[in-house]
Amino acid sequence: MDRRSTLELLFSGRTTSKKSSVATRTTGGGGTLAPYNGPWDRSAAAHLLRRTTFGPTQGEIDQALQNGLSWTLNQLFKTDPLPTPPINYYFNTDPNVPVGNTWIDEPYDAIINLKGYRYNSLYAWTVGIMLGGGLSLREKMTLFWHNHFVTGRIEVNDPRFQYVYITLLRENALGNFRELAKKITIDPSMLRYLNGNQSTSGKPNENYAREVMELFTIGKGPQVGPGDYTNYTEEDVLALARVFTGWRDQGYNTLTPGVLVESYYTDGRHDKGNKQLSHRFNNTVIPNMGDQEYSHAIDVIFEQDECARNICRKLYRWFVYYEIDDDIEANVIEPMAQTLIQHDYDISWPLFALLGSEHFYEDCTRGAMIKHPVDYVMTMLRQGGWFPGDDINTKYRWWRLVFPNFDLLQMSYYAPPSVAGWKAWYQEPSWYQGWLNSVTLPIRATIAKTMTGRGLKLGNLYAPLPLLEWVASLDDPFDPIALIDELALQLFPRGVSENKKAYLLEVLLPGLPEYEWTVEYGDHLANPNDEELAKAVLNKLSNLISTMMQMPEYQLS
Repeated sequence: MDRRSTLELLFSGRTTSKKSSVATRTTGGGGTLAPYNGPWDRSAAAHLLRRTTFGPTQGEIDQALQNGLSWTLNQLFKTDPLPTPPINYYFNTDPNVPVGNTWIDEPYDAIINLKGYRYNSLYAWTVGIMLGGGLSLREKMTLFWHNHFVTGRIEVNDPRFQYVYITLLRENALGNFRELAKKITIDPSMLRYLNGNQSTSGKPNENYAREVMELFTIGKGPQVGPGDYTNYTEEDVLALARVFTGWRDQGYNTLTPGVLVESYYTDGRHDKGNKQLSHRFNNTVIPNMGDQEYSHAIDVIFEQDECARNICRKLYRWFVYYEIDDDIEANVIEPMAQTLIQHDYDISWPLFALLGSEHFYEDCTRGAMIKHPVDYVMTMLRQGGWFPGDDINTKYRWWRLVFPNFDLLQMSYYAPPSVAGWKAWYQEPSWYQGWLNSVTLPIRATIAKTMTGRGLKLGNLYAPLPLLEWVASLDDPFDPIALIDELALQLFPRGVSENKKAYLLEVLLPGLPEYEWTVEYGDHLANPNDEELAKAVLNKLSNLISTMMQMPEYQLS
């Protein structure tokens, strides 16, 4: 059974056996990391942008198609200025931050609870950045690193800390993996999340020492003996726990003006003895190096090539597919890893090679992934042209309404369920299919109906997808068949079958001849101020696009 048949079963309410419930490739593939030289058509351009951005618009697909693969890849990897910090967009009683100013370096208040509104601001700001991402890979990679170097809201519980953390990931999203590993080691949020701020020479905490190897860098590997996991041992966990002692965070929920969110080293809390690593690291001894010891330890870990292989497998599962067989390991992962090593762990090199490779554009990779919740919601908004609000304060209010949908669909941004991240990228056998279940499928349908209907509600205002403007941007909106074809090319990674096209035509024009749409749509354009004509056309488009967004094909990327 292929992955698309499995998805059909999920939507039809039928179940499959445990063995057959996991989608597999429709073909075996076989492509390598060699540069892609196949046709650069709309399907190829849309495939690249679906995987690298949050929902490419028709204009962005056209731009990529016109300018070619090389230009598009360079655009995706270009360095843009960091977004301006989040602001106080509504809370008039903040004694430290006037409306319109940023709160990222400002203290809290002993009487007024400021944390809730600052979290609302952070969440709205995050949605706004993704909406305006354009032809850039940075936001997909920021979320990738958030799923990799995990911290969580419950454990951190300070929006200033989480702003510093996500900015670190965004700033280094396409940079050096090894250097990011160093920076995240002493990031204030990470120090709190894995208790590094409590680790002292007399009582070293093992949490970060374990996760930095098992999850963040080299990977665990199969256990080959007591306390020996192929790539490191329990001795290494104990030794590295001593290495990472002495670091603390400051600024946590501070009431004091001028106190920034930072980390700092305290020599008196650091273990100054020699740290003996195991045979897995060639019995390396790490001496006392004060505030540079953590950095040296990361260098020692990265001397092992398995660090490169481990992160390349994660990149592959994020951008291509979860299944990595022996051929893919040899022909894709290993060349990516060697490229990463040759370029001193600059993550952009193997990723550029992957996204420009013949393997990435194989037929079996297109439409093979199930959209994760953030991708599902943001794709819907970006493709439909949802950019409400005129002034920045109003925009924040609308953006804030989007954020809870991630939680409802079981992917809470800033709050992965565990240090391992979201299960879709590591838990066998369901992998991505875990996003679709009896809880989330009806919610996805409700979101589609809401956004193609009345839209999100802010006070007495509603902001749906601007369907009339969206359809007007298509090449031939007068022809109902062409209309469905164009929407299917944008919404579905593999188009739509003739049978389903006939079904969608019936949704658009129940029991009516095709020319009825041409006449009705033409009348609307000739009389744009006639509300009744506009409403009739809008109702038909709402039914059509809502139906398309609830189909199995739309869940795929």
